[in-house]
Amino acid sequence: MKKTFRRTIALMVALSVFLASCGEAEPTLDVDAVMTEGVGTMVAAFFETQTAMYTPPSPTSTATYTPFPSPTAPPTSTFIPSTPTLFFLLTATLGTISPLTAVASGTYVTATVNPSVLGAGCNNLAFIRDVTIPDGTVLQPAQDFVKTWKVQNTGTCNWLPQYSLVLISGTDMDAGVTKIQKTVEVGSWSELSVNITSPNKEGTYTSYWRLADTSGTLFGSTLAVVIEVKK
Repeated sequence: MKKTFRRTIALMVALSVFLASCGEAEPTLDVDAVMTEGVGTMVAAFFETQTAMYTPPSPTSTATYTPFPSPTAPPTSTFIPSTPTLFFLLTATLGTISPLTAVASGTYVTATVNPSVLGAGCNNLAFIRDVTIPDGTVLQPAQDFVKTWKVQNTGTCNWLPQYSLVLISGTDMDAGVTKIQKTVEVGSWSELSVNITSPNKEGTYTSYWRLADTSGTLFGSTLAVVIEVKK
């Protein structure tokens, strides 16, 4: 396109020179006008060429829509827990017991008692710990011993000296009814004890006790004695 434009300009210039040399009375060709016209022709030719190169889409044509594939969820792994043999040991109590936690075979679990549900009237008792003869203590046959528990008065009334420890179940080890013989104020800790004699035969023995008020009404956590008798 540039070569054509240059040739056109050259021809126009040559023609104007020729006419001037002939001395004819024709109007002189304006070189600037000729160049301007040539530039316009070139520009028009350029845009026509670009228009021919671009083909507009048909008004009736529609774009083809290709949907994206749906995401695929990753596979979920399945965990199959092992099932070892589980054993549980519940400490004998009365009232509500909290849920137990499973442990491996051979491990004992002690239940946790909610002492607030074990009250009777204004009386209640919470077990703190064993002071003497922890569970599983080995004793000789017919051996005298003193079992002591540390407890707390969680009721709203003081315990009176006439309150007593009463055997409620298990092996009777010749203890009978034991009065506490002291006043225990509300909220305070105290130690309660019973005098017991181990059985004559070998074996494992358990007995359960509770505190009773002057009318014989039982209240509070259950207190346990667990011994093993061996010669």
